[in-house]
Amino acid sequence: MTDRITADEFRAADGVGDWTVVEDVAHAVFRTGSFAAGVALIDRIGVLADAANHHPDVDLRYPSVTVRLTTHDAGGLTVKDVALARAVSQLADDLGVSAQKA
Repeated sequence: MTDRITADEFRAADGVGDWTVVEDVAHAVFRTGSFAAGVALIDRIGVLADAANHHPDVDLRYPSVTVRLTTHDAGGLTVKDVALARAVSQLADDLGVSAQKA
């Protein structure tokens, strides 16, 4: 099992500025602008998640995608969530998709 980290430790990590933590779950909303762009983003998130063997909850709505991360078997946030959050944010940036700031 992976050791848990606090919400403050998550927030202090590099590359997770798009993410907010509420009750041991990190989440970000990415403004895709279209349903098709949302599907493309989710498809690429799926590839990242499978490669990391760490799977987020993803919600596709026109015109945004919401991603939620937590490590279920640890009962909260871990370094796995930091790594996947960082990768998802970079992916969104590479696709020209911006995050909605809280």
